[in-house]
Amino acid sequence: MKFRLSILAISLVLSGCADHAARERLGIEDATVLKSGIGATQNDAAGAASKQWVDTYVPIGSSRSALDALQKRLDVVPGNKSSYFHAKAQCWIDAGKQASLAHDHWGFVEEAIGQAAVLTMGLEKDTPLSAVNPPLRTVSTVRPDLWTIVNAIKSDPALAVCPEAQKPLACAEVELMQAGHDAWVRNFPGAEKQLPDVQAKLKVSAETALQCTHPAAPKVVPAVAAPAPQKITLRADSMFNFDGGNEAAMLPAGKRRLDAVAAGLRTAPSIERLKVTGFTDPLGSVAYNQKLSLQRAQTVAQYLRSHGVTLPISAQGQGEANQLVNCNRTKRDELVKCLAPNRRVEIEFVGTKR
Repeated sequence: MKFRLSILAISLVLSGCADHAARERLGIEDATVLKSGIGATQNDAAGAASKQWVDTYVPIGSSRSALDALQKRLDVVPGNKSSYFHAKAQCWIDAGKQASLAHDHWGFVEEAIGQAAVLTMGLEKDTPLSAVNPPLRTVSTVRPDLWTIVNAIKSDPALAVCPEAQKPLACAEVELMQAGHDAWVRNFPGAEKQLPDVQAKLKVSAETALQCTHPAAPKVVPAVAAPAPQKITLRADSMFNFDGGNEAAMLPAGKRRLDAVAAGLRTAPSIERLKVTGFTDPLGSVAYNQKLSLQRAQTVAQYLRSHGVTLPISAQGQGEANQLVNCNRTKRDELVKCLAPNRRVEIEFVGTKR
């Protein structure tokens, strides 16, 4: 109960940011998005279409026909229309249609179709689906504090037995991704316009889940339960200075993200402990990368402890293990940018109290 109330409190506090430039209010961490005009890059690292992307999405052909076909398939899928995955598939279809009507030719329409297709086919075949939002080429992360709230709501077991709370959460995620696309194309005012609705949906989700857990309220088991993702991934480039790993090397944006995480975790009854893991890119020696990844994980863990998180926290470094992207660049600065997703710190929620 207290956890959801704290989530709502965070939402209200974070929605009243100081009136700075739109880009700063959005909390954008991607340097390629922040840079515009002369000198702005348009390569793979900056989101240019790769061969893999083209091979995946070009065969879609007519986006409107594809969206209409998906809508027909989703309409006949059995089960609760308010369940997490059904609602999310519908919201991706709606987002694709909206972008198509706006004549968005940047690739977001195709990516929306791809997300809706994966979810619809999974529902049709009754196969397990992941609630994790995959990285998309045409989407940059905006308002990381709101993503922290999204993950906090997802981590509460009560959500799985409350489909009425799943629908607004699922659609808030899609709309937050859509705002990230607006930011990616430098339409920062457009991205900001979507945020009030995102915040409203998150509030509805949290409040509805709270009502579902009331003793007097009937509990309905959804046809497809949404597995709560148990991990938050923080980009090291937004957390620390390059090659830095102690608290003195932490960036203001990194501290703000951890402040939001700490605020949501301080009173979380459903989390038993945290596991913090650091990762680096493959540049440098194995020994150096192992030391740096461990230092960053320990710094994050200590920062959370010093900001009110009383849950047990373990920290470990994995060095250059589990690379998310592989890059072939001859210029070092381009290689460093391309490898950015590998430099990260993951906070895993381990175990939930039943």
